[in-house]
Amino acid sequence: MSNDPVIMKPDANKGLDDKLYTVKYEVDEENSHLGVIDPEACIRCERKPCISKCPAEVYRWLENEQELEIAYENCLECGTCRVVCPYDNFEWEYPRGGFGVAYKFG
Repeated sequence: MSNDPVIMKPDANKGLDDKLYTVKYEVDEENSHLGVIDPEACIRCERKPCISKCPAEVYRWLENEQELEIAYENCLECGTCRVVCPYDNFEWEYPRGGFGVAYKFG
């Protein structure tokens, strides 16, 4: 038996949902920093990669309303939606000063 110390990594067994839960947000109740340019393009889009690729699950397709629901208050500001959209159909900007995700390093 070894006397070497065991080094535990606290986040080793946490899932993505557990890690996202710890991210601090300052929600701007007045202004969304995300939007869709042409809602018809979302209807034409077959794969809807914004839904499956967004790590924070900001986007959800409402079948009965044929509409993309955007929960901007959960956005990690990574820009994945802009990259994966085949129609380049997102209005995306950083939230105004003091709002959005607050990253902490260390």
